[in-house]
Amino acid sequence: MRCIKILIITLCFNLLTSCSEDAYTKLETINGYWEIEKVVFPNGETKEYKYNDLIDYININDSLKGFRKKLRPSLDGSFSISKDVEGITAKVENDSLNLYYKTPYSQWKETVLFSSENQLKILNQNNNVYFYKRYKALEINLPE
Repeated sequence: MRCIKILIITLCFNLLTSCSEDAYTKLETINGYWEIEKVVFPNGETKEYKYNDLIDYININDSLKGFRKKLRPSLDGSFSISKDVEGITAKVENDSLNLYYKTPYSQWKETVLFSSENQLKILNQNNNVYFYKRYKALEINLPE
């Protein structure tokens, strides 16, 4: 009987710690340049983005504070940067990674559903799911 209790306690502990580790793992890959691929709306409709003239730059530091900025890539690899910035506070809540945004005009929350080195999936407060891919600069080879 004692072995069963120890086994149940061990399983519960592993389950609880693996969930929170997953949320922190998402945080490790979220920083960087992201390009939106599509949005899936609650009614199932999808909006595909074939081309983006703006990308998102996300930076969250070790104290779970950071920002998101819109950037316009140029052909030479540089960026035009907007003056707007959205402050971010990241929090792990109920085994989810939540991003709390704040600007002088608004506040809102988004939940990171998935994050890897090359993909990001975010749920916003309207239940829209945003799919991002890691931004890669366009390479143009001109003939000489």
